Amino acid sequence: MKEEIWQGMVQRYFEDLRIIERSQEDAREHFDQFCEFIIEPAVEALAGELKLRGIKIKTSREKYKFFHLQISFAQSKVDNFHYEISLPRNSLDLRLILKTSGRKDKRSPVGGEKEESFMPEVRPAEVLKLGKEEVIMDIINKLKEFNYAARTSPD
Repeated sequence: MKEEIWQGMVQRYFEDLRIIERSQEDAREHFDQFCEFIIEPAVEALAGELKLRGIKIKTSREKYKFFHLQISFAQSKVDNFHYEISLPRNSLDLRLILKTSGRKDKRSPVGGEKEESFMPEVRPAEVLKLGKEEVIMDIINKLKEFNYAARTSPD
């Protein structure tokens, strides 16, 4: 009888490991879909609008890990604002992390790094249902927050 108990425990243990691995694989695949079908179209739309104002956007992406957006000062190649969405290592769902940072002016160093949950009001299961407009508004709001704080700080 005792042998059957521990054998069942071993079997459940390996099944639980398979469930964890599958959940992690699903999270990576969903993050990749999120970047490809939601983030990239949002950034392309925003880049078109900002280009009209002499502002350039550069992006980089590492599959299953992060999407990084860099906005430059107007008429400049100097980076002003960074917005990065990342999938935490070993994540089981789409609880994403947002890192922002930037520079006050063209000569100041990049600073003010802030790390927080990406759109904390959106449940992980709902992330793939976001529209590009919601992502664009989040980028603009974070850019505004950073620039307003940088322009009004006493130092």
